Amino acid sequence: MMTNKWLEPTPPPAARVSGHPIGQEDVRRSIPYALHTVETDWPYARERGKVRDIFMLPDGRRLLVTTDRLSAFDRVLTAVPFKGQVLNQLSAFWFDRTADIIPNHILDIPDPNVALVRECELFPVEVIVRGYITGVTQTALWYRYSLGERYIYGYHFPDGLHKNDPLPEPIITPTTKGRAGEHDERLTCAEVVERGLLDAATWEQVQAAALAIFKRGQELAQRGGLILVDTKYEFGRAPDGTVMLVDEVHTPDSSRFWVAETYEERLAQGAEPDNFDKEFLRLWYAERGYRGDGEPPAATEELIAQVSQRYIACYEKLTGAAFVPAEYPAEARIIRVLRSFLS
Repeated sequence: MMTNKWLEPTPPPAARVSGHPIGQEDVRRSIPYALHTVETDWPYARERGKVRDIFMLPDGRRLLVTTDRLSAFDRVLTAVPFKGQVLNQLSAFWFDRTADIIPNHILDIPDPNVALVRECELFPVEVIVRGYITGVTQTALWYRYSLGERYIYGYHFPDGLHKNDPLPEPIITPTTKGRAGEHDERLTCAEVVERGLLDAATWEQVQAAALAIFKRGQELAQRGGLILVDTKYEFGRAPDGTVMLVDEVHTPDSSRFWVAETYEERLAQGAEPDNFDKEFLRLWYAERGYRGDGEPPAATEELIAQVSQRYIACYEKLTGAAFVPAEYPAEARIIRVLRSFLS
């Protein structure tokens, strides 16, 4: 298993800042210092994704800095304190626990917000695995179903389904990878090969790995009292031809988690499941009429603080370890780590 000094099994329950539990006021005070980006001189190429700043190294490696930027509806909407650390450390946890299924791009975790990875050619397909019919985004199963569609992503769905019902078995619903500011385009599994996005053998390998990783995720999430509802995976190919799992795995950004204990009761009441993911934020925006088009409403401090606390709680439930915040504000610390790779 991968050694990760930032994932020592500290006894829960409480995450701590300066010796006391992280509360909403702690998070509120940290909001002005949320990590939006990392600005430093860099002698090699660099890129900026929705959430990660990418710093190239000349030897086929990359440094991925996971910032506190939060995106939804294919837009960066705000920044949430400690979110980047949660995502980076939680991904490291899952990469470690799925390496027997498929190789991944992680080489080291030199900092709570930084991953050193192998350079891979990313596949032009996002692999979405869904175990339930739910969601409010325009690509979500429930959103399409609620509009009257019954043939979605190449699957036929019967009448009479209700929001948040489980599917008979997990399904794969791929999308294209939209560029910044653009929406992903829905695909069927057959179209991935028909359009030449991936060859048939590689797509079969990716689908098998995705379903196996999802099953592993559901099993481990259940131990933490959570239901892994759906998730997004990204895959790529290393220079030697190896297909690899890349980006992030089973984080509150890439996945939907519900509280197992209250799921049945809330489903019977017609209420939304208790969640520990980005759906809380999506619902907040959807209730205000925003689903990705036009100018989004500004996130409130209360919303940002609640999202941060949910991310931290999700981390603790999934890993069984207390969240230990790193030095914050984070930019100076991260710059020191980045420059150490130039020595």
